[in-house]
Amino acid sequence: MVVMFALLRRRHELTTEQFVEHWRERHGPLIAGTPELARHIHRYEQHVRHRPDGLSGNDDLDGVAVQWYRTIDDFAAFISEPAYAELIAPDERRFLDVDRIEFIITEQPHVVIDGPRPDGPAGGAPT
Repeated sequence: MVVMFALLRRRHELTTEQFVEHWRERHGPLIAGTPELARHIHRYEQHVRHRPDGLSGNDDLDGVAVQWYRTIDDFAAFISEPAYAELIAPDERRFLDVDRIEFIITEQPHVVIDGPRPDGPAGGAPT
């Protein structure tokens, strides 16, 4: 598996509420409802900024898209689909500041802590 993380910023003329509504109610369903696109993605997550202050990160970030692909070739196939250019790219321009999208594709994570254990310290195998 490879994972794509994209840092998203909304278009300056949109409110946070308009950005979230478009991303969740239009953009996500557009990808999920287009079989030739959805077939390439193993998992798609939308993470909206938790709250509008410094505890939630940089002021100008509005969300993070996380897409899981079985291989980097699946990601390349997704963005190469004609439906991506016809449907997704134009829709991204409706609600995102596309010139400021930042992304990285990573391998599966190396997990350091995986939640507290009821009987001891966080993560790892029992001691």
